[in-house]
Formats: sequence, structure tokens, C-alpha cells
Amino acid sequence: MDSGEPYPSTTPRPAGFTTTMKAFTSLIAVFVIAQLIGTVLFGLYLHMKVDKVGDEISLREDFVFLRRLQKCRKPQYSDATFLDCAKILSSFQDLLQDQKSKIPQESLLAKRTGDKRQAASIHLAGCKSSKRVLQWKRSPYAPMDNDTFSYQDGKIKVGKRGRYYIYSQVAFCTKPETHAPFSLYVYLNLPSEADQLLLKGVGTHATSYDLCSLQSIHVGRAVELQEGHVIFVNVTNSSRVNYDHGYTYFGMFELS
Repeated sequence: MDSGEPYPSTTPRPAGFTTTMKAFTSLIAVFVIAQLIGTVLFGLYLHMKVDKVGDEISLREDFVFLRRLQKCRKPQYSDATFLDCAKILSSFQDLLQDQKSKIPQESLLAKRTGDKRQAASIHLAGCKSSKRVLQWKRSPYAPMDNDTFSYQDGKIKVGKRGRYYIYSQVAFCTKPETHAPFSLYVYLNLPSEADQLLLKGVGTHATSYDLCSLQSIHVGRAVELQEGHVIFVNVTNSSRVNYDHGYTYFGMFELS
């Protein structure tokens, strides 16, 4: 054998085989990428689904709790149910207290103010009469709470116990020849006792020679009254009273 003879050359690979390998590799890469994208999308969908199921479970738990609470509040279920009603009711009370503690104090104050009942009041205008106890009538646009006050024969009757402010004004004519002062009195009428004087006002006599020198007396104060108490006004001489609109009036209102 001749040692100088060259080794036989390697047989070259066909061009078709190389193209096939590249196409297969590309296909594998595309498949892997698609698999990754699909996995990510499925993970997001699964996460959203779990959250939704969790919310539904939470709502169902609330519904079940309300059903249990409803059964525990019905007397017919108190003996027939196996529920621990004492524990359920206690949990419900704790929940209410927790929610109340979260409400701002300003909101509670606004709610109390909004729900507060308006103070009862009555305002009457003078009505001409020869009686010593002055008579009155409803005044235009003036309030009168019939649940708290009633009026009859010159007297206001209080319908409930409370603290009230009483006021009255009487306008009157005074003449130089009349030397006796004109007086206004507000009384509390008690059936089994003597009338108690609550307010008194005194006017002076005129210094001019006019036919009628117009003057007025105004009195007012806060009092504590009981249900059934009666208030009335009288004067020394009702013939001198001026009953023109806005001059002579009598009223009271409830203090908060």
C-alpha cells in the first residue's frame, strides 16, 4: 500500500436536509413562544376567576349569616334550630357597633340636628273685649301648635310639661287727667290654688294734652310649666287698650 495516497473525502450533506432542519427549529421556537403566551393568558384568566369565585363565596357567606340571623330572631325557630343563636346575635351586635364607630361625629351631629323636632309655639293678637282678662285671636301667618297649646276664653293651656318663654305686649292710651298707672299682668292659673303672678309691667301717665298718648308695655320671661297649666293676661283698664294690628299680642314658645 502506498503511504502517500490521500484519505477519501467526506461526503457533503444534501441542501434539502439543512433547509428541513431550519424549518423544524423555527416551528419548535414558534410553538414554545405560543405555549408561553397561552400559559400567561391562562394564568391571568385563572386569577380573575379565583377572585370572582372568592367574591361569590363571600356574598354567599353573608347571605347564610343573614338567614341564620333571621331564623334566630323568629320565636318559632328558637327551639327547633340547632344554631347557636346567642353567638350569632352577639356577632351581629358587634358588627353594628363597629359600623357605628366608623361614622364621623359630624355626620351623627348633622343627623341629630336634621331629626330634631321644631319647638312648639303660639302667637295671638289682641281682640277687643270688655273683659278684664284680655281676649285674643289667631294672628295672620303666626304658628300655633295644637298638639302643645290650646286656647279658650283668653287663656292658653299647655299640653305637655316643659320649659317655655312667655311674652306679651299691650299698647294703651293714657290721658293727662288719668293719674292711675296702667298695669299689665301675666298670671299662671292653678285650679286648686290662687293665681300666681308671673310678669308685671307698669306704664306712666301722659304729660301732653293729646286726646290719646299711645304707649306700650312689653314683658317676657322663661318658666317651667306642667301639663294642664293655664296662662292668661289682664290689665287694670281694658277700655284703654289699643287693638290695632301689631300693637297688642300674647304668645309663648317652647325652649329646647
